[in-house]
Amino acid sequence: MTTTETVHVDLGARSYDVRIGQGLIDHAGAEIVALAGKRRAAILTDETVAALHLPRLQAALAAQGIEAQALALPAGEATKSWDRLGQAVEWLIAQKIERKDLVIALGGGVIGDLAGFAAAILRRGVRFVQIPTTLLSQVDSSVGGKTGINSPQGKNLIGAFHQPALVLADIDVLGTLQPRDFRAGYGEVAKYGLLGDERFFEWLETAGPTLAHDPQALQRAVRHSVAMKAGIVQRDETEQGERALLNLGHTFGHALESATGYSARLLHGEGVAIGCTLAFELSARMGLCSQEAPSRVAAHFAAMQMPSRIADIPGDLPDDEALIALMGQDKKVQDGKLRFILARGIGQSFVTDAVALDDLRAVLAASRA
Repeated sequence: MTTTETVHVDLGARSYDVRIGQGLIDHAGAEIVALAGKRRAAILTDETVAALHLPRLQAALAAQGIEAQALALPAGEATKSWDRLGQAVEWLIAQKIERKDLVIALGGGVIGDLAGFAAAILRRGVRFVQIPTTLLSQVDSSVGGKTGINSPQGKNLIGAFHQPALVLADIDVLGTLQPRDFRAGYGEVAKYGLLGDERFFEWLETAGPTLAHDPQALQRAVRHSVAMKAGIVQRDETEQGERALLNLGHTFGHALESATGYSARLLHGEGVAIGCTLAFELSARMGLCSQEAPSRVAAHFAAMQMPSRIADIPGDLPDDEALIALMGQDKKVQDGKLRFILARGIGQSFVTDAVALDDLRAVLAASRA
């Protein structure tokens, strides 16, 4: 049994703790009771997660006298839509959730983003708790206050910054993930080493393949990732500068997700892995980093049985010009210019819009070959 650890996200009046450890869902009532106001909460989850974990959460809340109804939405990226957001908000209103009550997001990044956005706009802001149930959501989307839904024109284009009141990252639940879903979440873990901590990436090169079966190593990976993100969020809460580095790989990845219809053909973390490799390939082509760096990135994702090239995505894809057009819908676009997170080496990322289209086309073409 690992010891529960806490990462504090210091944002003044919006500060909160991220609790990381084993068995946290079974103790969620004790963790949440101080926040629960009139001891009422509403849980937003998805049908897959509800079958696995909802009864335990409701029992833990009930043990502390917290009444909690639940709405289970369909699993999958398509749930991050206007229709499902409307359904969630109307259900919360019907449950008479008030500003001092709690919304609890029990699920992966889709549910966390949707529930957080619903909480942000309900009565102009209701408190919410994140209980992330995937590796991806534990290390990334549950921390930092980004909430939102997708548009047919692009990913996460509609949303708000709304910080949670508490995050409970129970690493035990990661044992219920399918291997592909666990590996997809790992794409975001590796990203932290690649963007700002070469020593962490070096550790992952050894420890990565064992994480799914080693609770202590897994907790270390989650805690370190959360601590890195918390530090960046504290310095740049609303992405005016440094926080953009967290999008390493995402300009490419989001375009590829859009091109595959946000379907099971390409999971978000897989898109991030391909995107990180492409970002290093582009950096090397521009002479910013050594040729060895992208090879090392691709080799690590291969060791993790993850995709690293566009050619690894099954099925047909739009041509390169169409992919570049999809990149143009990215949130990081400023004054009509594409912005990329590139790197001078592993752990040395930076933001730039000085990318020649010919270099971009060459990297995309090579990744398809």
